[in-house]
Amino acid sequence: MSILVTGSAGFIGHHVTQKLLNQGHHVVAIDSLNSYYDPQLKFDRNKALDTSQGQYEFLQVDLADRITLRKIFEKHRFDFVIHLAAQAGVRYSIENPQAYMHSNMDGFFSILDLAKEHKPKHFIYASSSSVYGMDSKQPFNEDEACDNPVSFYAATKRSNELMAAAYSNLYGMVTTALRFFTVYGPWGRPDMAPILFANAAMKGEGIKVFNNGDQKRDFTYIDDIVENVVRIMDNEKRIAEGGHQIMNIGNGSPVNLMDFIGLIEKSYDIELNKEYLPAQQGDVKVTYADTTKLESYTEFKPSTSLETGIARFVEWHKSYYGG
Repeated sequence: MSILVTGSAGFIGHHVTQKLLNQGHHVVAIDSLNSYYDPQLKFDRNKALDTSQGQYEFLQVDLADRITLRKIFEKHRFDFVIHLAAQAGVRYSIENPQAYMHSNMDGFFSILDLAKEHKPKHFIYASSSSVYGMDSKQPFNEDEACDNPVSFYAATKRSNELMAAAYSNLYGMVTTALRFFTVYGPWGRPDMAPILFANAAMKGEGIKVFNNGDQKRDFTYIDDIVENVVRIMDNEKRIAEGGHQIMNIGNGSPVNLMDFIGLIEKSYDIELNKEYLPAQQGDVKVTYADTTKLESYTEFKPSTSLETGIARFVEWHKSYYGG
C-alpha cells in the first residue's frame, strides 16, 4: 500500500515508518526537520531506517506549503495518511505560541483538506493526552469534554480533533485521533524527561524534579505505541464504521515519576542529585489512559513492562550518546 507518514523523522514517526517498511509498504515520509531540538537526531533517525523490505521516499516539506503538498498527494494517491507531524512540547508552547499556530493549525488544516480532496481510506493523526487538562476524571476517557486546556499546545491538539470531526461529518472522511500518553524508548526526543534524566546520569549531573516529584505518568513504550497505530490504520471495523473517533493510546497503568527516575539511576549505577521544584505551568499531575476502546479495535494491550522498556531505552541511549 502507499502510505504517507508526516513527521517521519520525529520520535514516533521514525518507528511507525520502520514498522510499515518492515511490512513491505511504500512509504512517502515527510518532515520539515525544524530546529526545535538538534536536527542531527532527526538525520540519524532517517539514516538508521532499514528500507530493504519496503519502498521509501523522504521529502523535506513544511506542511503549511500547500502547493508542494498538493503535488505530493496528486503523484502518490495514498491509501492511508498517518499525520504525526506537529510542533511538540507543552512548555515551549507557552514561550512561542506562534510556532504552534503554524505547524499544528495551518499545517494540520493543509493536510486535512488535501486528504478530503484525495480520499485516502483512513486519515489518522496524532493528538495528545495533554488535552485532558486538570479537571478530567481518572482514568481519562475519550468521552470527556476536554474544554479546559492548560497549555496552548493542548488547545491546538483539541482544535485538531474538532476540525477532523467536522470534516468527517461534512465530507464523509474516516478520521481517527490518537491521544498518545508519555511515550518513551530508543530515539526519543531530547527535551523529554527520559533522555534528560539519562543524560544527567551519564554525566553525573543533577536533575530538576517538578511538583516535588509528586507526579504520575502513563509511560508507554514506543513498540506498543507503534503496534497500535498500525493496527488502527487498516482496521476493517474502524474503516467500515466511518466518521471520526478518538482513541487513547497508553499503557493504562500510571507510574510514579520517582519510580521511573529510580530505574534510570539503577541502570547507570548512580544516585542523581535532585532539585525539587514546584509544578511547572501547563503540567498536569497525573496522566492515566482508559484503553478500553482501543483494545476493542486492536485486540492488543501494551505488554512491555517499565523495567524492560527502560532497559531497552538505556541500551540505546548508551550506544547513541556514548555512555
